[in-house]
Amino acid sequence: MSAPELALPDDVDALKAMVIAMAEKAALLEERNLHLELVNKSADERIARLTAVVKMLERARFGSRSERLRTGALSEEQYALVFDEIETGVAAIEAQMEKSAGGSKAKRAPRPRKGFAAHLERVEVVIEPETPAGCEALEKILIGEDVSERLDVTPAKFRVIVTRRPKYAYKGWDGVTQAAAPARIIESGIPTEALLAQIAVSKYADGLPLYRQEAIYARDQVEIDRSQMAQWMGKVGFELEPLADYALTRIKQGERVFADETTLPTLAPGSGKAKTAYLWTYLRDDRPFGGSGPPIVAYRFEDSRAGECVARHLDGYRGILQVDGYAAYNRLARSDRGNDGVTLAACWSHVRRKFYELHAAGSSVIASQTVAQMAPLWAAEEAVRGQDPVAARQEKSAAVVAALFALWEKELPKLSGKSKPAEAIRYALGRRAALERFLTDGRIEIDSNTVERAIRPQTITRKNSLFAGSDGGGRTWATIATLLTTAKMNQVDPYAWLTQTLERIANGWRNSDIEALMPWNYQR
Repeated sequence: MSAPELALPDDVDALKAMVIAMAEKAALLEERNLHLELVNKSADERIARLTAVVKMLERARFGSRSERLRTGALSEEQYALVFDEIETGVAAIEAQMEKSAGGSKAKRAPRPRKGFAAHLERVEVVIEPETPAGCEALEKILIGEDVSERLDVTPAKFRVIVTRRPKYAYKGWDGVTQAAAPARIIESGIPTEALLAQIAVSKYADGLPLYRQEAIYARDQVEIDRSQMAQWMGKVGFELEPLADYALTRIKQGERVFADETTLPTLAPGSGKAKTAYLWTYLRDDRPFGGSGPPIVAYRFEDSRAGECVARHLDGYRGILQVDGYAAYNRLARSDRGNDGVTLAACWSHVRRKFYELHAAGSSVIASQTVAQMAPLWAAEEAVRGQDPVAARQEKSAAVVAALFALWEKELPKLSGKSKPAEAIRYALGRRAALERFLTDGRIEIDSNTVERAIRPQTITRKNSLFAGSDGGGRTWATIATLLTTAKMNQVDPYAWLTQTLERIANGWRNSDIEALMPWNYQR
């Protein structure tokens, strides 16, 4: 490449000035290049650290047993939190590099996105261009416009409802007249039903403990002691108990019920030591097989995992009970109960999970073979959504199920009785009848993932809670969470529903019309 032609001045001073300017420009470019090198080096190092974290998480999740983290398994929510933070870190690195490059990074094409919900308030901002020079007297004609939408938020704002009830006396008439005080959930208390609903939804639906809410409200110079909020929640839970009991009653009217249980931290009375309590979960969702009933979930807090708990909760139920492999449910289907027994349906996901753990660790050929042979079962379920599942299952899934049980029966005698693969096979063989029922009954799902999804939100609250037994907040939590989660399952805003329901209860809503109060009947 030929050098550019330069028009050099004849004057010596001008020539010196040009040389100095060129030297300064070269110095600036060198400084900028050095800065870019440092930024790129820093970005590379940060990316390397993030990559190491990702690899560590992959080992923790999918690596062999010896490679897994010694600090205990992370939950799905914890994995999601970590990957959220990794995405945040990558975005920060990209922003730093783009700024260092002087904004010269090529802009990517805008991503297609869904429009914002129609009910959201629209604030129109029109930005008019300046009038070009010489066009002041000309007629301006609109030929088009570019429109963009951004999502904005107005932070929640406290306000004080001042209620005045004038007293009147009439000349020539003895006595005083005054309007009755409005009914309230918290008699003579400061919170409106809307504030009670806000606190309840934040704690029981969004996993925000009361001490954090206390700090958030203090930023707005509103002092609400968390012990006061806890007392309010006890009152709210008491008022909602009939609705939670009714939710379980409606669940037991269904043809099929899902059940599951999970652990909760609690303090042992007297000793102050932590022990394990249990959240029992019952769910009805008739939509997959064309049922007309609303989806409903009910939680029950118990200090025990004994079979007596589920027997008490499901007393009178005679339909299909879809569960995992916990033996406590078996007592409901014992042969000596006659027509009083339920029909148990087992969960194929729980069976798969036992084999998948061995497959992921690379420790069992039979486990890997089982996982591969199971895959068509879920593919078949996806294909039959909205159709008659029984016919399709008989055509596509029955042979797969038969082959799996034949494989397990063949391989079990070859394995050590105490080995993990043998345990997984015995788990499946011991539940064969319950596992095969989905092949002949379209109301039965292939797994109980539906109820596991209903439990998952409560595990967030569990991380931020320590109960004191069923009488120490556990009962209230189960009651309020029952109704808020049911509202969400029915695509109902839990805050709007709870505010309206508390107002109705305060005004003496009749227990005989409790159905109208339930979340699935909510009307604005």
